[in-house]
Amino acid sequence: MYFTHVFLITKILSYFILSFAIALFLAPVLIRFLYKYKAWKKKPREKTFGGEKTPIFTKLHGQKEISVPRMGGILIWGTILIITLLTVLIIQFLPENLAAKINFLSRSQTWLPLFALISASLLGLVDDVLVVNNKGKYVGGGIRFKVRLALISLIALAGAWWFYYKLGWSSIYIPFYGNLEINGLYIFLFILTVLAVFSGGVVDGLDGLSAGVLLPIFSAYGVIAYAKGMYDLTILITIILGALVTYLWFNIHPAKFYMGETGIMGLTVVLAVIALLTNSVLFLPLIAFILLIESASVILQLLSKKFRGKKIFLAAPIHHHFEALGWPETQIVMRFWIISAVMSGLGLILFFLSKFL
Repeated sequence: MYFTHVFLITKILSYFILSFAIALFLAPVLIRFLYKYKAWKKKPREKTFGGEKTPIFTKLHGQKEISVPRMGGILIWGTILIITLLTVLIIQFLPENLAAKINFLSRSQTWLPLFALISASLLGLVDDVLVVNNKGKYVGGGIRFKVRLALISLIALAGAWWFYYKLGWSSIYIPFYGNLEINGLYIFLFILTVLAVFSGGVVDGLDGLSAGVLLPIFSAYGVIAYAKGMYDLTILITIILGALVTYLWFNIHPAKFYMGETGIMGLTVVLAVIALLTNSVLFLPLIAFILLIESASVILQLLSKKFRGKKIFLAAPIHHHFEALGWPETQIVMRFWIISAVMSGLGLILFFLSKFL
């Protein structure tokens, strides 16, 4: 047993290093490409998707939007895709026993997360391309919010179908209670979870913010997956972490590029799928606490404007509110990192306590 875990941990860390190294090699190439083709907005955002003016945001980030490229998320999903394809190719030429030791691709653990990640990332890429070319009916270019939501819902529906009909999932784990059978309602739970986590994608926007917040969240789910014996999924999460670390290297202040929709859409959707696949979705609000408050701040701001005629925050999402109060960007980012790490740790504590109490 000891040597089995030593081998597994070595394998997991090796994939992390491989992911980090490949992304580190690709990053300068991607950065040159994005700057060569000026992959940024041609004019700063001045209105929300609802048509309201955004003077605070424009003042704080208008210059960045027209000088720092989007689509840095290509580095993340591109690295994952390369490692996946390399694995598929290499195992074809290896003896069966050795191929089994290297392979991390499995129908029950990694097919669906990979599908969710790549499909949502490609959708985000289309949105980013429209934005930098100022095309589309969305304010400032890009896919309209309703259309984007509908397409993410289709991806979620495909995932829900796979979970329910192919993998036979029909129950949800209730902490300190056990599994609760919900039958066909699981499909609605799946779609709702994906849409809820997807809404947390508004966390992107400050140098180093999104990756630094997501790293402890994915790390926590890596621990959960390992604890559940889902080693293939653990490796996939580790590959995501390796690419995220490299992305963060180039995204910390002053950022070389931003994640864009092609990064944040894929990562939030795959995070939801991982939470469902590990049957630990009810720990998600705690582990992904920053995503929750970021999304909630936007929703509360919109509702307050609609029904009260005034704002709750100076700007939304909430990290822009702190900027408007005069907090330095780096201070906001690092404090959000700390909160994300602490809350992810608390989520892990509850996960393990619920298993043994």
